[in-house]
Amino acid sequence: MYTSNEILQKVNQFIDQQSYDRQPASLYEPIEYVLSLGGKRIRPVLMLLTYNLYKDDPESILMPAIGLETYHNYTLLHDDLMDNADMRRGHDTVHKRWDANKAILSGDSMLVLAYQRMQHCDSQHLQAVLDVFTETALEIGEGQEYDMSFETRNDVTEGEYIEMIRLKTSVLLACAVKIGAILADASAQDIDNLYKFGEQLGLAFQLQDDLLDVYGDPAIFGKAIGGDITSNKKTYMLINAINRANPQQRQELMQWIAATNFDRDEKVHAVTKLYDQIGIRQLCEQKINFYFDECRRYLAKVSVNDDRKQILLEYTDEMMKRRK
Repeated sequence: MYTSNEILQKVNQFIDQQSYDRQPASLYEPIEYVLSLGGKRIRPVLMLLTYNLYKDDPESILMPAIGLETYHNYTLLHDDLMDNADMRRGHDTVHKRWDANKAILSGDSMLVLAYQRMQHCDSQHLQAVLDVFTETALEIGEGQEYDMSFETRNDVTEGEYIEMIRLKTSVLLACAVKIGAILADASAQDIDNLYKFGEQLGLAFQLQDDLLDVYGDPAIFGKAIGGDITSNKKTYMLINAINRANPQQRQELMQWIAATNFDRDEKVHAVTKLYDQIGIRQLCEQKINFYFDECRRYLAKVSVNDDRKQILLEYTDEMMKRRK
């Protein structure tokens, strides 16, 4: 079996080997640019590690694995445009480096390219793989729509938020794991448990993002913390702060949410102080631990020798210990 670092190296090498020789080259330059920026490659690594639970030739599914990474980066490209974000992984976003039209068109081409790469599997598994991938793509769009609709609401519930991040973030991790299991001829029961493993892991992972945006170390996190606070993003943190605050705390919080002219550092400091008073950090950490425990519980049900699960377990442990 391969280690997660060996799998990551294979993924990066395979992405670097892809050529974009279609015309016009200007359409494909942003695609190559986005995929060259690196990142954690969590989704293809999860797909290959899951496949490797059962079979010893994960190299054979590298193309559909990078198809999933291509799709993930397509969603980021369009998300950056919708969020008007200037930076991604320390570099200019596509609409910043080129323009909005280029981001839309190249993003659309990335989606088609993702499907082209995903279909590089044997005919026995092709229909099942495309069914999972297509359903996931639809769910992610639904999650993004929920996320945008939350921007104008101050009554978003915790349950609504969890469902939104399940759709927007979690299902793609679950999809990666499920496709890896399908291609490895896992049993239907194992496939189901592995999907739930990836889903619960995705929920824990996104909640950790919420936490790091407030309490992360900027030097390690790679960007200024508090971006969610300054943009009034409806995160697990803010939703629970609104719902759990006493009248005085809620009044102060709502004043900051309504403010249009403010000092950024002052707002981040003030809202973080309110989170501390209300106990939001501890609440979020408890929820993260709950979902992480759930993901491990589902993995324990998978009918594979524990020794073969160890690398996947260690990889998920490292995911949840991250500080950026």
